[in-house]
Amino acid sequence: MPSPFLKRLHWLLLGWLTASAAQATVYPLPPPDIDLIGQVKVVYATQADTLIDIARRYSLGYDEIVHANPGVDRWAPGEGTPIVLPTRHVLPDAPREGVVLNIAEMRLYYYPKAGTDGQRVVHTYPVSIGRMDWKTPMGLTKVVAKDVDPAWRPPASIKAEHAAEGDFLPDVIPGGPDNPLGRYAMRLGVPGYLIHGTNKPYGIGMRVTHGCVRMYPEDIERLFGMVPVGTAVRLVDQPVKVGRFNGELYVESHEPLEEDNLPIKVTLEQAQRAIIAKIGPDMPGVDPAALEVAIEQVSGMPVAVSTLPGYGYAAPPPATAYPPASTMPSEYRPAYPNPAPGYSYPTPGMPSAGAPPTYRPPPINPMPYPSSAFPGGTRSSTGNAPGTAVQPRAVN
Repeated sequence: MPSPFLKRLHWLLLGWLTASAAQATVYPLPPPDIDLIGQVKVVYATQADTLIDIARRYSLGYDEIVHANPGVDRWAPGEGTPIVLPTRHVLPDAPREGVVLNIAEMRLYYYPKAGTDGQRVVHTYPVSIGRMDWKTPMGLTKVVAKDVDPAWRPPASIKAEHAAEGDFLPDVIPGGPDNPLGRYAMRLGVPGYLIHGTNKPYGIGMRVTHGCVRMYPEDIERLFGMVPVGTAVRLVDQPVKVGRFNGELYVESHEPLEEDNLPIKVTLEQAQRAIIAKIGPDMPGVDPAALEVAIEQVSGMPVAVSTLPGYGYAAPPPATAYPPASTMPSEYRPAYPNPAPGYSYPTPGMPSAGAPPTYRPPPINPMPYPSSAFPGGTRSSTGNAPGTAVQPRAVN
């Protein structure tokens, strides 16, 4: 019978292979005592790339790829620029079943039931959520219906908002390529709220919707085919996530929601409360200095905060540590790119060189797209396809 060590090694290798094969959207579900999935990777930008292009290629959101690459020009990174892919995640503190949506993280996790081989996996995708004035609801609900090519019936409030900008919406927009809901929509038990696609994918990973959960067209198509009607959907707000992996404790922090009346960054007290909930009031084995650095930087990536010997925080390697882009496949590049001046990535698993200077990247500015770049897609609702029963209108 295989030893526990061999079982764990098998799980880790399987996780790496599955993630590589599926563009880091599906991973084996780890055992209950492991909370991390995926690996941080580095790819090299081409001359034509923007960070948005790279984010979509690897099923990442706008905010998360910008936070992971401080100092990189988001519109023109430049040929050969190393780009961090934040494709490692602490699983939310929620039951590992159905759909779990962490609003603060702007990321969805789907835990299907075990397959015929008895193995379980977790799928994860970036999403867009509601703007401050159209808050996405919290709590437990479920998928109550699924629509292909749904029609959109904008409510009076959204029609008035568009009209004020000279954009007069019709009463009904039929399903098709110009529909702001995209080709696939899953209706939630909360009246008027959907998980759906979009015809304007630029804002995935940002707060741009009227409360609904929006996904890349290719991501919602995959999810739509897997999620049955009746699946539980948990909407949680966890700006700080705490997890265990290989004997170490990790913290992953994101900016809190604006309407929560909290500071725009996670506080040390918030992180301590999350750790206490995970491991107890004494926070055994936690390095206070490492925790402070992890919270200060808000990179959106898991950071080790344990006091294990041989683990700590070292400055990333110099530029010469990177092989030429043409000589090494992207999936084998584990190092971080050179950060902006004054910024140091916390790098778990390396000999400690002392805590780096604390520096938080500047807040992300609104996307410099004109409002016309999101016609309808940021202010939409849905109705039913022609010939179906009347359902509550939905905000997008």
